[in-house]
Amino acid sequence: MCHKHQFPCLHCHPHDYIRMVQHMIESCLVFQMSKDESVEALAKHANIEPVITLTVWEELLKENKAFFQEYFQALSPRQSSVD
Repeated sequence: MCHKHQFPCLHCHPHDYIRMVQHMIESCLVFQMSKDESVEALAKHANIEPVITLTVWEELLKENKAFFQEYFQALSPRQSSVD
């Protein structure tokens, strides 16, 4: 049974929901957020369960290894300056 929602629902439309989470993670990447920051932001602002964000993040990581290697290298100096 599907409900009427403003946004995709994990239970009613899982593929659309996962795609939405992916786009939200990509937005976090634009803001140079770490994995932990992204998980926290999506949980707080979009009510996305951390396990969902982490699962989608890991799949993106598998599919885009080269991108994430460069991304993490670019984040390293920023993370060091924050500590």
